[in-house]
Formats: sequence, structure tokens, C-alpha cells
Amino acid sequence: MRLVTGVTVFLTLGIVVDAKTTQLSSMDCAEGEDVKLSCNHSTVSGSDYILWYRQNPNQSPQYIIHGLQNTVTNSMGSLTIASDRKSSTLVLPKLTLRDTAVYYFGFANHCAMTGTPEMPLFKNNCSIYQK
Repeated sequence: MRLVTGVTVFLTLGIVVDAKTTQLSSMDCAEGEDVKLSCNHSTVSGSDYILWYRQNPNQSPQYIIHGLQNTVTNSMGSLTIASDRKSSTLVLPKLTLRDTAVYYFGFANHCAMTGTPEMPLFKNNCSIYQK
């Protein structure tokens, strides 16, 4: 007998004022697969950081990664930002059932960021996430 497990990834848009973004609403993935989460964002400026968070049920959002340009990698995944900054792709390697979550995309102006690269903090309401 073969055990089949799956991971469902729910996606939602991060919204900042007049941001125009498009993203899938959900996707199903097999455990152990790498998954690519893409987002188109035509209004991100050249000085805005692109951010990804995830939220598990009954928990606060958890920071995944952020970047300004090119490709950024950390222990949770990698973020590739298109050279024209109109799209980006988050790659999550080797999914497990624990990766089932709502994934948030957002962006914030770099001058509003404080904290560390591993846990950026934001002043005022630079990033607003809407579920």
C-alpha cells in the first residue's frame, strides 16, 4: 500500500495603497516537491523591498524572505525578482505538511524597514496584509 500525502498552499495578496498585484488563490502540491509561488506586481518601485510571509492556522504571520533585486536565498527558500521588478517568484524546497499555510506577498519602502534581515520590522503602516 502506498501512502499519498499532499500540501495545500493558500496565497493571498499583500496590499499597499495603490499596489496592483496578481497571484493564484491556492494550489495543491505533493509532499517533498519544490513549489514556486509567483506574483506579478506592476507598481512596485525600484526602492521597495519585496516580502513574503506565511501564516499557519491560529498563529501570527511568520517572515519567510525579502529582497530588493536578483535572487535572495535563506534556509526557508529563495526569492527571485525579475530585472524589471514587475514579478517575483518564491521557491519553497521540499514541502512538508507543516508548510500548509496562507502565504502573503507584500512590499515596503526600504527607508521604512528596521530590524535585521532575518526579521525586518516596519514603521507605521508601510505594509498592510489583507486576507
